[in-house]
Amino acid sequence: MSTSVIPVITIDGPTASGKGTVAHLLAERLGFHYLDSGALYRLTALTAMRRQVDLGDEHALSKLARDLPCHFAGEEILLGQENVAPLIRAEEVGNTASKIAALPSVRQALYSLQLGFRKTPGLVADGRDMGTVIFPHATLKVFLTASVQARAERRYKQLIDKGFSANIENLLKDLEARDARDTGRAIAPLKPAPDAHILDTSDMTAAQALAKVLEWYGALKHS
Repeated sequence: MSTSVIPVITIDGPTASGKGTVAHLLAERLGFHYLDSGALYRLTALTAMRRQVDLGDEHALSKLARDLPCHFAGEEILLGQENVAPLIRAEEVGNTASKIAALPSVRQALYSLQLGFRKTPGLVADGRDMGTVIFPHATLKVFLTASVQARAERRYKQLIDKGFSANIENLLKDLEARDARDTGRAIAPLKPAPDAHILDTSDMTAAQALAKVLEWYGALKHS
């Protein structure tokens, strides 16, 4: 089957908007493959931190991204043979990932890798530029958003549940700074695609958000 006819659902949005949870649930419900594009940037960040690569060395960072030995296996995110899923969720890794994501050559290095996740029977891709840059002709584009306060509270709960220490005030500041970087960067800024469905999840459960996305997808299939 040509990749152009393989359905793709993109779920974009800022950090802690619920996109990862909704995308995971959606992929499971539909039996689709799943791409966590943010994990690719976090994997690059983790590798750079471990190797003490200068974050100002764009050439070295893009080479790391291009040669990233990673794949997803259920809940596991493998870097080589090591499951680093818990490690890449640390705030320091996330903040580093946000910084290197603003580098054009790093984004280009990961572009082909992301396209390769489009396989039958379909793909759910979550990130920040899935519907605008990576899969501009996606079957369905969704942009999740939520208030900074709601997102900070979610992020706090996620970190505490995973055994990380966290401070709600620091998380608020980090999210605001990350939003400013993501929306203000020159390359692939965080924004909804013109044809995206906008969903504010501030007062929604993951199940409610999933139901809404499934409703939109079902309407498309039967139109």
